[in-house]
Amino acid sequence: MNSMIKQGFNEARRITKKNARTFYLTSFFLPKKTRQAAYSIYAVCRISDESVDDLRLRLDEKELALQQVRKNIDLAFSADPLQDAILLAFRSTVQEFNIPQKYFHELLEGMSMDLRQNRYKNFHDLYTYCYRVAGVIGLIMLKVFECNDMDAEKYAIDLGIALQLTNILRDVKEDFVRERIYLPEEEMKRFGISEEYIRSQAIDQDFKDFMEFQIKRARDHFFRASQGLELIENKRCRFVAFLILELYAKILRKIERNDFDVYSKRAFIPLAERLVSIPIIFFRFIRKSLTFRL
Repeated sequence: MNSMIKQGFNEARRITKKNARTFYLTSFFLPKKTRQAAYSIYAVCRISDESVDDLRLRLDEKELALQQVRKNIDLAFSADPLQDAILLAFRSTVQEFNIPQKYFHELLEGMSMDLRQNRYKNFHDLYTYCYRVAGVIGLIMLKVFECNDMDAEKYAIDLGIALQLTNILRDVKEDFVRERIYLPEEEMKRFGISEEYIRSQAIDQDFKDFMEFQIKRARDHFFRASQGLELIENKRCRFVAFLILELYAKILRKIERNDFDVYSKRAFIPLAERLVSIPIIFFRFIRKSLTFRL
């Protein structure tokens, strides 16, 4: 490995450590080669995401930034020279693990949706967004885990969808600050929830019922994802997938314990609680009790 590629992997690790605390924690259980590859993927995805979420940029500036990210990714998939260390590490990863370029095009299309769309009429529309920004990540990670079982793909997508739905429920307040509501409008209307509810941060029984409905959907995706974990042959990679699933699902329980207050109480799992949970989850893993408990 040349010095620039090594530098790129180190920079990617720092980006992951700073911005993806749960994944960074779980990544230590991965083989070194797999761990480095995952960091390089995350770093490129994070840079792409920041291009869309930077509140200091105008819409046209965000579009140009995202176009540049796409050019950089396409350049990494080409045979042309690269000078950027992170892109060199990224190129090394996509070549070694044979990750399709189309996955990253889908991911960028999902990110570009955030520039064009800030409301979702129904869950079908929201699912498309979740698939592009998170389900595709599941497919990418399957490649990094060197799992080539075609049947595993639908489960990897389910896990990505579950993680994204969890983010959406946790980040209702933060998203609204960015003038985005990812909650399906048809379902909001069915439960008597208006945009004014979100603006006023009202938490009544209608809102709690609505959140319970959304949490159940996320858990259903976690459950379906858990059915495919055994298809990941590498045990260390399988454990990390199980660990991410279980730790992230705790956010849903935290929302419930906070009595669905997603405005004044951010649902997160403290490091101490995550560390305590790992041996318990590992015990379930070695007993092959991988089915997610609804």
